[in-house]
Amino acid sequence: MVEALEGALRDRSTEGEAATALVGSALNDDDRDFVEHWCMEVGTRAVPGSPLLGLAGLCLGHTARRFGRLSDDALALARSLSARAEADPSDVDGRALDGYDDVRSFLHLW
Repeated sequence: MVEALEGALRDRSTEGEAATALVGSALNDDDRDFVEHWCMEVGTRAVPGSPLLGLAGLCLGHTARRFGRLSDDALALARSLSARAEADPSDVDGRALDGYDDVRSFLHLW
């Protein structure tokens, strides 16, 4: 997984494999810190317009649902990606909005 994500952050042609790895980790990995770390890496390092940005936001929502918490930095990133998606869907796709909705719902931030 790490190799796939690092590779996609260097070379966008491998984003599909990285997306599969990130979602798989967010849905199945039992190490919240590991999942959150990679959502943060992808969500802060992927280039504008990369589908990995919206996916990182969505996966933070999965992480909030599964573990019932996020670090302050991960929460801020989920909020930021959602705001970017709302402002410009060509920058960050709408999955970030869905992810932040999940974060707010599962962490009771309404």
